[in-house]
Parts: sequence; C-alpha cells; structure tokens
Amino acid sequence: MATAAASSLSEPEVEPQAGPEAEGEEDEVKPAGVGRKVLSGAVSAEAAEAQVPGCDLQQEGVSESDGDEEDAMASSAESSAGEDEWEYDDEEEKNQLEIERLEEQLSINGYDYNCHVELIRLLRLEGELNKVRMARQKMSETFPLTEELWLEWLHDEINMATDGLDRERVDELFERAVKDYICPNIWLEYGQYSVGGIGQKGGLEKVRSVFERALSSVGLHMTKGLAIWEAYREFESAIVEAARPIAAFLSPSDREQTFDSQLEKVHSLFRRQLAIPLYEMEATFAEYEEWSEEPIPESVLQSYQRALGQLEKYKPFEEALLQAEAPRLAEYQAYIDFEMKIGDPARIQLIFERALVENCLVPDLWIRYSQYLDRQLKVKDLVLSVHSRAVRNCPWTVALWSRYLLAMERHGLDHQMISATFENALSAGFIQATDYVEIWQVYLDYLRRRVDFKQDSSKELEELRSTFTRALEYLQQEVEERFSEGGDPSCLIMQSWARVEARLCNNMQKARELWDSIMTRGNAKYANMWLEYYNLERAHGDTQHCRKALHRAVQCTSDYPEHVCEVLLTMERTEGTLEDWDLAIQKTETRLARVNEQRMKAAEKEAALVQQEEEKAEQRKKVRAEKKALKKKKKTQGAEKRKAAEDDEKEWGEEEEEQPSKRRRTENSVASGAASAVEEEAELSGRCITVDVAPPSKQKEKAASLKRDVAKVAHDSSKDSVTVFVSNLPYSIEEPEEKLRPLFEACGEVVQIRPIFSNRGDFRGYCYVEFKEEKSARQALELDRKNVEGRPMFVSPCVDKSKNPDFKVFRYSTTLEKHKLFISGLPFSCTKEELEGICKAHGTVKDLRLVTNRAGKPKGLAYVEYENESQASQAVVKMDGMSIRENVIKVAISNPPQRKVPEKPEGRAAPVPRQTYGARGKGRTQLSLLPRALQRQGAAPQAENGPAPGLAVTTSVATEAPKMSNADFAKLLLRK
Repeated sequence: MATAAASSLSEPEVEPQAGPEAEGEEDEVKPAGVGRKVLSGAVSAEAAEAQVPGCDLQQEGVSESDGDEEDAMASSAESSAGEDEWEYDDEEEKNQLEIERLEEQLSINGYDYNCHVELIRLLRLEGELNKVRMARQKMSETFPLTEELWLEWLHDEINMATDGLDRERVDELFERAVKDYICPNIWLEYGQYSVGGIGQKGGLEKVRSVFERALSSVGLHMTKGLAIWEAYREFESAIVEAARPIAAFLSPSDREQTFDSQLEKVHSLFRRQLAIPLYEMEATFAEYEEWSEEPIPESVLQSYQRALGQLEKYKPFEEALLQAEAPRLAEYQAYIDFEMKIGDPARIQLIFERALVENCLVPDLWIRYSQYLDRQLKVKDLVLSVHSRAVRNCPWTVALWSRYLLAMERHGLDHQMISATFENALSAGFIQATDYVEIWQVYLDYLRRRVDFKQDSSKELEELRSTFTRALEYLQQEVEERFSEGGDPSCLIMQSWARVEARLCNNMQKARELWDSIMTRGNAKYANMWLEYYNLERAHGDTQHCRKALHRAVQCTSDYPEHVCEVLLTMERTEGTLEDWDLAIQKTETRLARVNEQRMKAAEKEAALVQQEEEKAEQRKKVRAEKKALKKKKKTQGAEKRKAAEDDEKEWGEEEEEQPSKRRRTENSVASGAASAVEEEAELSGRCITVDVAPPSKQKEKAASLKRDVAKVAHDSSKDSVTVFVSNLPYSIEEPEEKLRPLFEACGEVVQIRPIFSNRGDFRGYCYVEFKEEKSARQALELDRKNVEGRPMFVSPCVDKSKNPDFKVFRYSTTLEKHKLFISGLPFSCTKEELEGICKAHGTVKDLRLVTNRAGKPKGLAYVEYENESQASQAVVKMDGMSIRENVIKVAISNPPQRKVPEKPEGRAAPVPRQTYGARGKGRTQLSLLPRALQRQGAAPQAENGPAPGLAVTTSVATEAPKMSNADFAKLLLRK
C-alpha cells in the first residue's frame, strides 16, 4: 500500500515547485537553462521548420493588395537574416579556431584548469553535446569540479534524459558530484531528481537512501543543513497525506503497517532534526507542535534544549564566517580548533569539508585534514577518498602525494594502483627539483618494504633495483633539463641504494661501486660524505677497505681535513700495525701541512686585497681632499675679489662711470651675498629681517621669496606617529605643498605639509606630511611608489634613524613565493598592460609590478603574482625563453637572494666629535658674507634644534676654530 500511495504521489511531487521557493531555485539555475537552450538549438530549428507550412496555410486568405508590402518586408527580412547569418558564421569560425587552440594546449599540458573551463564554455556555446561530455569527463578526471560546474553539467544531462538509460547516467553523475566537495545544493538537487523516479521499481527506497546519505553528509551543516531536513520531511509528509484518505478503510493490522509506520517516520525526522543544533530551530519546534496530534515527549524536549545550548556555543564561529569575506581561512581555522577540542568526529569532518570548499588550493589544510583521518578515524574508504581529492586539488604539492602513497600502502591497496598513483605524481609538475627526489624516495621505500631479503633473488628485488636505476636516470635527464639542476646534489638516492645493497643484500661490491660514483659527482671534498662511506664499510665491509677509504678522504677532503685525519689515526691506534701507524702519521702531517700552507696563502691574498682596497680608499680620500681644497681656494679668491669690488664701488662709484654690463654683474654679486647673509642672520638670531635686493632673474626671485616665506619649524618627534616622510619627488615642483595636498587629503585631514628647501630656496625633493589622525598616516603609506610628474614617490613612516639605526622599510617579500614569478630581460618599452595580457593566458594575474629606478625608468624586470602555485608553475614552463620584441625573457619562481647585513666591528674607534657651528654647520666657503655693518659681537650658545630667540651669533672669521690637516686628524684618531 505504501508503494501504491507513493506511486500515486509521483505526479503531485513535481507541482509544488511552482511556488515562490521553486521560483528562487529557477533563478539560481538560470545560466544552466540558457545552456540547455543552446544545446537544444537544433531541436528548436526543426520545430520552426515544421511550423512553416502551417503558417502558409493560415495566410492563404491575405489579399493581393498587400502582396507588394509583404514582398518588401520579406526581402528586407531576408537581407537582415543574411547579415545575421554572416555574422554568426564569422563568430562560429572564431569559436572553432579557439576550440582547436585550446585542445592543442590541453594535449601539451592537461593541468591547465582555466583552459578546461574555457573549452567547455565554447563547446557548450556551439551546442556540441558529445564533445562537451568528453571535455567535462576529461576535466573531472584531472580536477575536482566546483559546485557551479557540476550543477551546469547535471542540468544539461537532466534536460537531455529521455529513457531509463539516461536516468542511470544522470544518477552516476550525481554520485560523482557529491564526492568532490560537500555541496548541500547538489544533494538537494539529487534528492529532488530521485523523487521523479519514484514510480519505477525500488524508486521509494532510492529516494529515502539519497536523503539519508544527504543527512549524513550535510545534515549537521548549521546554516544549509535545514534545507535537506525540510525536503526529506516534506517528502515523507506528502506520503502520509496521500495515504490518509484510504487509512480509514484499512484493517487495524494493515493500517499499522502502512499509515502508522509512515506517520512514525515523520515523527522520527522531527525528533532527529530537533536534536541537532541548526539555525531556525525555534520555527521547526513550533511546526512540530502544530503538526503533532500528541504532546511532545519529555525526552524530545530535553534533546531540543540541549541542542539550543550547543547552538549558542557555535553561533560566534558561524557569525564570524558570515561577516568575513571569502575564503575566510583564519575563521575556519579557529572553528576547526574549537571542534578538535570537543572531539566529535562527524562535526570535525564537516568543518574540514566546509573549509575546503573555499580553500581547496591550500595544501596545509589538506595535510591537516588527512593527518587527522590517518591518525584518528582510520576508515579506509574515507581516508583514501580525502587523499585522492587532495592531490587532485593541489597536484604541485609533493607532501600530499607522499602521504597518499603511504596511505595506500597502509590500507593494503594493490601494487598496480600504487604504481599508477606514483606515475601520476611524476607528471603533476612539482615546483622544485628536490620535490622529485622526495617522491622517488617515498616510492623506493615502499618497494623496499615489499622485498623478502631472505631470498637471494626475487621479482620484487629486481623491480627495486631497476627502479633505483630509473630514478637516477630520471633525475639526471628530466629534472636537470627542467630546473638546470639535478635536485639531488648529495646523492641521497644512491646512498639509499648503497645501504640496501650492503645491509640487506650483503653485496658490498655493488655498494662500493655506488659510493665511487657518488664521490665522482663532486662530493669527494666533503668530510661528511667520506665518513658516511667509512661507517658503511665499518659496519658491513672490512678493515682494508676502511683504511683505503680514509686514506682517500685525507687526500681529497677540503672542508674539514682535521676531522678525517683524526678518524684515521683513531682507527690505526685501535687496529693498525706500526707500519700502518707510521704511514697514517706521515700522510696526515703532510696533508695538514699542505692545508695550512694553502690557508696561509689564501689569508695573505685576502690581506693583500684588503690592503689594496685601503690604499685605493686612501688615494680617493686624498684626491677628494685636494679637489675640495682647490675649490675652497677658488671660492676664497672670488670672495676677496667681490669684497674689493664692493669697497671700490663705495669709494669711487659716485665719480667714475662703469660699463653697464660690469656694473650690473657687480651689483648682482653683492646683492646675492648680502641676501644670503641676511637670511643666515635671520636664521641664527630668530628675527625676521627684510632687505630689498635686486635678484638676478625671475626664477631665482621666486625661489628666494619661497625660501624666505617658509617659517623654520623645529621637528617634533612626538608627532612621528601621525607624520609620513615623502621623498624622491621631482626637484622641478614649484609649489610642493599645493601639488601634494590634494593627493594626501584623500587619506585624511592634513595638518601641515613641510617641504624642505636648499640655502638658495630650491626644493630638495622631500617633505614631511603631518595628519590629524594616525590611521590617516597609515593609509598614506599605501601611496608609496605612486607616480608624481614622471617619478615614483616614496612614502615611509617618520622614524628618527639616530634612535633607530636599523629601521628599514621594504614593502616586498624577500623570501620564496611559489605563486609569484620574477621576469627579467624585458624590453624597456614593454608596458604593464602588454605584459599582463601575455601572463593572463596562463592563469589569473592578481598583481603585476614593473621594476623601475628612482627616476621612474623601467629596468627590464617585473614581478607577476598568480592566484595559486599551479598557475605560476605552468607560466614558468610556458613563458621561460619567450621572445618579446626580439628580447628573450627569463622567467623563474620569485626567490630573491638574502640581503647581506654588514657586521658592526666591535673594536671600532669612537668617531671624532664634530664641532658645532650653528643650525646648519660650518659654511662652505669658511667666510662670512655679512657686511661689516651687520656683524655683531658676543655670540651665545645655540640650542640643538635651532637658535634661541633673541640671541645673536657671531660669524667673524677670527672666532672660527683653527684648520686641521690630514696629519692632525690621524694623530687625533691614534690618540683615541
């Protein structure tokens, strides 16, 4: 009866989807519907052709007077249709060419995710159903598909399903879809689709099985699990309502078997749902009270209250996820830590799965999840499924492949499956050469554990030896060709093989051959390699070969020869004869004497180089000193000539007539000297002195007036937190404050902009910007490297480097970044847009930076940041060696060299204290340019950050400190 009732309900189950909820679902599936229209284009065309005769019959009664108009409309329609068909043919041809290009690219590199997605989109647009299926199948074998891709595929197949075989194919697709990621929407779609087959044999059991599995998978999902519970409960409630009319006509036994048992199923679903902490639990409880004809049992009330308490504990984590933006890794990590403390395996598994939906490309998250399953649950199917999904999501991570191989061995999988997985790992495209060494080592360890070494010869042993040989060839050929290095400089694979031959196979001859090969690959100069060989001979060889190995080590070792000599002497002291001892002493002494001699020569050579550098530095100092003295002498002579001309002008200027050009030059010279002197006097005395001077040009007049108008402001270190230092600005900016204020006001309210000027009033290219709030200063740091009149502007925190000498600002990472590329050899004319267009063909470009010098000119270098490591590794393979405008570029993973920090010498002499001459130090010409009428006597001490108000400072030459020669400075340093 239940089956009959369910069968009678198969039609009404589809009708409720026309309500508001169904409309929402149709909106979500709208893109898939569009795709189905494309795929059914041919069917629509046939239907249109079938309607044409009917249209002709309906138009038989049209009058002939309208014939001309109809012919004109028809001709215009034909012409427009022809144009549309022409455009459509062009578009179709472009799509076909693009499809061929994508197929060729995938044949070269099957791990190009974006290429798979684009190919599926174009094939779907063209309506080629079989090719779309093949493309989707190929992509799903390589990568796990997202929820959107699966739903699109499923809706296309559901729309094309016409018979039972098609329904079976759709069921298989659903089974594959629910294994990739935890997707409540796919489970809900699966349950609704299975309801459509309820009329078939076993259809009712199939629907219940799907819903039960959905509850096991996502029923604990606090925000999305409610939809699964309600869909399942509505399905069972619909069966109850369908069976209610006939329940009164059934016998008590039949009623109990059919109607009452179905009613109990609905009760059970309500009780199970209310025992789980889910959002909107109160509404579910109210619905149960309204639906139930009997009072709710006390046990159900207790479970409900307990679930409400748990909900309050989980709410902070769920709200944090709702408020954060994807991928929300930090929030998921905190949630996982919380669940791990509670220890519920089902909830731990669920939160890991939820986190992986948004962070499927984070290898550390997969490693943590698989490690938990390996150590705690140890369920074979679950563990292997997670490992398989991990390597499909992050195929470039060798740690995931290693864990997968170990898990397969741990759970006893077939040797062929493990070997096939290892072959897949080799073709995954690791980023570093050492990754290949690691995966080979894991696989060789597995093969070694399969061998029964009690037998002299076996199939497993031969396979192990052949695999060792293949590993060495692979590292020497494939890896070296790709990375320009073998990845195994220490020959770890060969060392492992030698240990197996010596310890397990008792084949020391083969082990010695392997060690001879190891030493010939550049390892003979390392003491640790010889000692490793010696220990192997010591454990499994004989004394003669031990002695031979140590004698060779004494002759070849260059890093720690003393240690090798000591080991040789220790062995001869324990086991050797007198002749052996004498020979060892002779060889070690000869070798150590030669080593010491080489070290002394190297030290002398280094000392000579240091001395040469010191002599060159001293020579450069002398040349600079001579140039400075010559320049100073010339300036002094010029100043004396100007003073003599000034005196002559005062004495004879009234009587003699001078040439206009000469008089103008003399007046300008005297005026400029007087102006600078007045400025210096104003700075030192703190007073504002105005002197009318005839400047030499309008530009200098503007600069001088700008200089005089700027008030001297002492730097307040207490405002460093709200101040930024701006440098590398163009010197040609005439009004720096007006130019920079609009730029920085976008970050917050600007209190003051203090540009720095030279003595002549020229802008020096840097300034201080003070904000009202500290957050505005932090936001202003984001303007670093912004282009201002063709130069990159540097914006850094305002820090007193005298108090923080080690403070440095460097905004870019200096460590290995596997998702970022370093490109060199670019043409200087290459633009950011052009390079970005080239890089986008290999993945999603998150950021691109062209490296420039301080003047904003390109250096032919660039950094490109991709969305993940896989795209970056693919771009390296594709772009390295590419030609751009006849320039061959080099592309590599970004791994800048470590910056060398100079060591501070401990015994360095204290610096000579510099004599203070005022706020700006001693004048360049060592002479006062103030007229004698303005000179004042009685100098007073000056404050450190500026002159004290009202105090005059003398500038007389007579009060200056006596000059010191280089010899005087040398004596002063020696005295320290």
